Amino acid sequence: MQQLRRNRRLRTNDAIRSLVRENAITPNDFITPLFIVEGKGVKEEIASMPGYYRYSLDGIASEVKTLQSLGLKAVLLFVKVADNLKDNKGTEALNSNGLMQRAIKTIKDLAPDMLVMTDVALDPYSSYGHDGIVENGYITNDPTCDVLAKMALSHVQSGADFVAPSDMMDGRIRAIRELLEQEKFVNAGIMSYSAKYASSFYGPFRDALDSAPGFGDKKTYQMDFANRDEAIKETLMDIQEGADIVMVKPGLCYLDIVRDIKEAVDVPIAVYQVSGEYAMLKAAAEKGWLDHNAVMMEQVTAIKRAGATMIASYFSKDIATLLG
Repeated sequence: MQQLRRNRRLRTNDAIRSLVRENAITPNDFITPLFIVEGKGVKEEIASMPGYYRYSLDGIASEVKTLQSLGLKAVLLFVKVADNLKDNKGTEALNSNGLMQRAIKTIKDLAPDMLVMTDVALDPYSSYGHDGIVENGYITNDPTCDVLAKMALSHVQSGADFVAPSDMMDGRIRAIRELLEQEKFVNAGIMSYSAKYASSFYGPFRDALDSAPGFGDKKTYQMDFANRDEAIKETLMDIQEGADIVMVKPGLCYLDIVRDIKEAVDVPIAVYQVSGEYAMLKAAAEKGWLDHNAVMMEQVTAIKRAGATMIASYFSKDIATLLG
């Protein structure tokens, strides 16, 4: 029988492949995480994240200008807090002149069009390294939500466009949304880490911020990586409580979750391609075992293909540079 339909006709050359391509990657797809430290003239490479740095505020200003020149339009801020400022209640998180608050102002003053998103969680500020207030070895929920809401308000008052609660406490989206509404910040956005799993891929990130838990683990609040249906429940609850964007974290091992959520909700979906995913590719490429740029692009395309609207990625600058 003569073959009338030949799917390979649409793969014949680069021109036709480009025309029929279902997903394309651009700088508009990315949120760039930035790590910030106190000091001046600081640019510290993170040993477990080759090519990624902690910056002091003067360095962040220069880096943001570079990101803008590459067409990147959104940053997600994390701060490394000095040990002497840490306590069990995250007191420093509410300091109107704290490092996070000054970082927000620095970036918005320099680049008003840069979308500034901020991490909202207690672990960088906690003497225990946990995302909540600890009582008798237990990470409390409701008292933590009260602090997280005040923390989010402080970020928005400093100029943040979106707050990004990464803690996985029950009800924290409602607490944040209600306080922001009460204080008339009705246009402030919430990007909720809705399906954040208790993953072993976070190690390099904890090195970057010195935020590893001082005891136990985070499995009483982050999700069990064996669970799938639970992600939908968590995400729908966050949307009902006022989240504007929902997130799945980590990325590649959770693409089934991304697709499930894509089919269940009508809000934008962010995926966090986390530090362990970044470190693995950097290490393999350094060994010559993988083609860095080819695998990098394949990974982020897979994330977008699964349903991501946007991707928080340590590769964003590399990708934007590659795309030219």
